[in-house]
Amino acid sequence: GGDCLNTGCIPSKALIRSAKILSYIKRHREFGLKSASVEFNFSEVMEHIQSVIKKIEPHDSIKRYTNLGVDCITGEAKILSPHEVKVNGNTLSSKNIIVATGAHPSVPPILGLDQIDFLTTDNLWNIRELPKRLLIAGGGPVGSELAQCFNRLGSQVTQVELMPDILIREDDEFSRALRQRFVNEGIDVQINTKCKEVVIENGKQFMLCEKDGQSQRIEFDKVLIALGRTANSRGFGLEGIGVKLGSNNQICVDDYLRTTKYKNIYACGDVTGPFQFTHTASHQAWYCAVNALFSPFKKFKVDYSVIPWCTFTDPEVARVGLNEKEAKKLGIAYEVTQYEISELDRAITDGEDHGMVKVLTEKGKDRIL
Repeated sequence: GGDCLNTGCIPSKALIRSAKILSYIKRHREFGLKSASVEFNFSEVMEHIQSVIKKIEPHDSIKRYTNLGVDCITGEAKILSPHEVKVNGNTLSSKNIIVATGAHPSVPPILGLDQIDFLTTDNLWNIRELPKRLLIAGGGPVGSELAQCFNRLGSQVTQVELMPDILIREDDEFSRALRQRFVNEGIDVQINTKCKEVVIENGKQFMLCEKDGQSQRIEFDKVLIALGRTANSRGFGLEGIGVKLGSNNQICVDDYLRTTKYKNIYACGDVTGPFQFTHTASHQAWYCAVNALFSPFKKFKVDYSVIPWCTFTDPEVARVGLNEKEAKKLGIAYEVTQYEISELDRAITDGEDHGMVKVLTEKGKDRIL
């Protein structure tokens, strides 16, 4: 694993912070300030992100875990059997194995994509020149966060999403409101649009797309592929011992996070899902560790009922528990209570009086769903 620190949450949130400060400077008149301006160098912003990573790095270091009493071995591991792992020529035997290998950005079969230097969240943090025209394929949390960031930093951003809206897992009114905010800020959001082929003509790069049966061409300098993540579950022996894999190569596990074939092999984090969040990986790791230690005397079912998540756009979209889409899909009766943030004094003083709080409760009861 290790995505959060190096290529995920940490660098993206540092970039979001810099972009938000820029947005406030552009809005200075809203706050009674007559004039405000800023000069910045994109490469220095990206170097700042690396300094943030370096500052946090000791928290996730081999030294820290060695000091806690863990034997950390650096090398390429191969699972030989349900109780044996080979690393650096040495075979380690164990009662239990936990697989926590994370995931990598999914790259779709777009014609011509392999002919260009496309970006993913793995290599995005290496660029030092701001793309003049940035095409982002994907309207999920990652694509949406980065679309707004690069727009605020000065890129001409086009965001392409196959589904009817961005952040499709959220309730429709939130997705619509955020998309309108993006459009107001100058992002070209193309929904119901499929990326089909990359072509290069006279040194210029174009993405050929299809929308409502019509073809369109979008010129770009750089393209960022933000279309989800594929589990790192192949190439280290799981296939050889017959461990079952599901969609996106995710390891299939039971309610106790044990693989379906071997009750002593566990998996947690992005390699198994269902939620690809750092805090969910940590939550699952507790169940893996405790179930492995206490098996067969006691075991605990993993509980996902109150997993919070947030998309760090501006405004942020955050939730915990069921939303209306999920409640309807599950056939759960509910009542909705809404509070408009435009009525909240604190939001008005901050100049951020937009959006809403929405609470689902059981029909006729106060229990929050």
